[in-house]
Amino acid sequence: MLLQFFTALRDAKVPVTLKEYLVLLGALERDLPDKSVEEFYFLSRTALVKDEAHLDRFDRVFGTVFKGLETVGEAVEAVPIPEEWLRKLAEKYLTDEEKAQLKALGWDKLFETLKQRLAEQKGRHQGGSKWIGTGGTSPFGAYGYNPEGIRIGQDGNRNFRAVKVWDRREFRDFDDDAEIGARTMRLALRRLRRFARTGAADELDLDGTIRESARQGYIDVRMRPERRNAVKVLLFLDVGGSMDWHVEQAQALFSAARSEFKHLVHFYFHNCVYEGVWTENARRHDGRTPLTDVIRTYGSDYRVVFVGDASMSPYEIAAPGGSVEHWNEEAGAVWLGRLLDHFHKAAWLNPVPETHWAYTPSIGMVQRLMAGRMFPMTLDGLDAAARALVR
Repeated sequence: MLLQFFTALRDAKVPVTLKEYLVLLGALERDLPDKSVEEFYFLSRTALVKDEAHLDRFDRVFGTVFKGLETVGEAVEAVPIPEEWLRKLAEKYLTDEEKAQLKALGWDKLFETLKQRLAEQKGRHQGGSKWIGTGGTSPFGAYGYNPEGIRIGQDGNRNFRAVKVWDRREFRDFDDDAEIGARTMRLALRRLRRFARTGAADELDLDGTIRESARQGYIDVRMRPERRNAVKVLLFLDVGGSMDWHVEQAQALFSAARSEFKHLVHFYFHNCVYEGVWTENARRHDGRTPLTDVIRTYGSDYRVVFVGDASMSPYEIAAPGGSVEHWNEEAGAVWLGRLLDHFHKAAWLNPVPETHWAYTPSIGMVQRLMAGRMFPMTLDGLDAAARALVR
């Protein structure tokens, strides 16, 4: 499996060499990762990756090759069926009629009931309709079904019904080397360009040199600053959850924007912006930037572009504590409003086809907050967004 890992990295164009592979094997012989997959991840990343631009590709390969393993020893031994696979056999599949009979508790009742269950429950439960467990119809747990509940300990969405997720999920940064669709997106983004000559005078001004030489009667070389794109862009990117389906489009846009704008700053968020955003998904829990600092740091001349599917529970936008992953003291609509009050030129790019927007209430809510400045992530949509940002 270790050799498969090495060849998979090379196939993914991560420039690893045999020498680095031998360094990793030497570290394993000395038992440096202490048989922990997490420690082995950091050890192998340190030994094999020389440029942070390749970290995203490394993470994807690592997740594919070592998925389901709990110890380093399993990478070189026969791998038993993971316990979570057996547990998922107990998942409950309901008919449409059975699903319709289940009723949502509502926001306040949901949290009140969860506190009561945590106080009363003493052990693991499976397949029921009341306790925190797996494979049932309770509003709390994993791999079951409820029209509105709290997902606890499940790796990813199944029914997109959870209003809050009790789990620590890891998202990946976008790779700015991605070229899928990036060229055509760059062409659309060029409508945003506004050139100005700023900085040191390091470019020959041929017309000025000719004019001044003719006027002075001798060669008078004139220099001027290079002509650069003066537009400043703040890019807010939604990652994780339902956005996993749109990673390719979002990554292409990110790559195009990085190459097109000199003054580009990006931040990540999940579903809706709240009091904190982040620039590295690996440090999203301990390396957040307060949104108030973003507003204070960047002037109102920045153009703001949000990239996200706006597909979430309406509570995430409208209610305090509605964030699917943490307790937010103020509703998402409040924080989005603060951004829009400061940055007057803003647009939201949505990778969901525009014909499907009416079927998701949260998309309509965000569209209203954006005063109609939501555009599909198509070339026509990018062109329309660029026109709105330069008005």
